[in-house]
Parts: sequence; C-alpha cells; structure tokens
Amino acid sequence: MKPKNMKNMKSKLKNSLAILVISLILGTSCTELQSILQEANTNNQTNSLTETEVIAGLKEALTTGTKKTVANLSSTNGFYKDPLVKIPFPEEAIKVKQTALKLGLNNQVTKFEETLNRAAEEASKEATTVFVNAITAMTIRDAWGILKGDERAATDYLVKTTSGQLHNKFYPIVSEATEKVMLTKYWTPLIEAYNKAILVTGGEKIETDLNEYVTQKALDGIYKKVALEETKIRKDPVARVTDLLKKVFGSLD
Repeated sequence: MKPKNMKNMKSKLKNSLAILVISLILGTSCTELQSILQEANTNNQTNSLTETEVIAGLKEALTTGTKKTVANLSSTNGFYKDPLVKIPFPEEAIKVKQTALKLGLNNQVTKFEETLNRAAEEASKEATTVFVNAITAMTIRDAWGILKGDERAATDYLVKTTSGQLHNKFYPIVSEATEKVMLTKYWTPLIEAYNKAILVTGGEKIETDLNEYVTQKALDGIYKKVALEETKIRKDPVARVTDLLKKVFGSLD
C-alpha cells in the first residue's frame, strides 16, 4: 500500500476512534461528532488527532464518569435509597429474616438492612483512587478493545483491572464500618432469635460472613451503576464535552 493511502487510512481510523469514544463515554451522538470532526478538519487540515490525544480524551471521560458514580454511591443513602443497588438481607439467611418478622422484630430487621448499606457507602469512598489508577494505566489497545466491544466493554475493563484491588481495600473498611454502625448489635439478636426458634421447628444454624457479604455487594453495586450509565450513554446520548475534549476534537473551532 502506498504511503499516502496508508496515511489516509490511519486518519480515517483516528476519526472513527474519536467518534465512537466520545459517543460511548460522554454521550454525544455519532452524527453530531462526525459533523464536529469534519468541520474541524475543514478549518485546519493539520489539526489531526494523534493516538496520544485520543487516549487522553478517553481517560478524562472515564475518570469524570467514575468519580461521579462513586460520589453518588458513597454519599448517605447512596446505596440504601437506591433500589438498583440497595443491599438486601443476605439471601442465605433469609430464614432468619422471616423468623425475626414472625417474632415481631420488624424494627431490628429494618435497622440491620440499613446498617448493611451504610457500611457499603463508607467503603465506596475508596473506589475513586483505584479507578483512576486503572484508567491512567490504560493503553491504546485497551481503548480499541472498549470501542470494538459490547455495551459493557468499558465496565468490563474496569472490573478486570480493579475488582481485586477494590476487594482488598473494601474488606477492612467494611469491617471497621460494621463496627462503627454497630452492625452486629442488630444482627446478634436476629440470629439468636432464629437459632432459638429452630430448636423447636428444626433446621440448621446460619453462619454468614457479613463483612464479605457487604464487600461483594458494594462492588456489585458500583459496577452495576457504571454498566447502567454506559448502556444509557450508548442508547440515549447527551452531549457533555470537557475542556480537554473540546481542544482535542476541535469542537469549538
């Protein structure tokens, strides 16, 4: 292939990358971005995008999006009042809840579920640094993988690169948070009431690692919100262009 043709192909690939990245992450429609890029190229043919500029734009977009998600979830009621991520009574201990309700321990059950979510909200505050580190380490190959992937591609990238680190950070924070919000204060009477009841009704004792349960549910909640936002942006784009992206893609030229 002739050098000139190769250069043109690279230019087209970069433009395609620009359009898909911003449409995916920031919510600008492909048609609108195509218009912006064509106008920018018309005004200044030498102002073409480099891979470095493209990846910088993607990193900034992801950083902004994850920071917003973490800020929302780590605030008071970020988990507890959001039905999409609210942490419920542990499924493996649902019989404990049923027994407690039959015994009239409704308030204790409600308070217990609230404290589960408070612990998750506290732990989530640590997610931003881990996300930013993973985004900073992103390569152009990672970017292409996101662009050519499905509607969860960006989320899957973050799961792959951050889940282990987040678990290690979350667990001790959850443990400390469960003590702070006195989780066991509400769990102990529930489990004791259940274990006394099964002496009559029969059944097995329930042993649940509440710290591990909250840690995993907190992680699930964060990634679920990131995935939902990614899907929403893909299907119903809303333009939000940062200063860096305006410079990189020439949207204000």
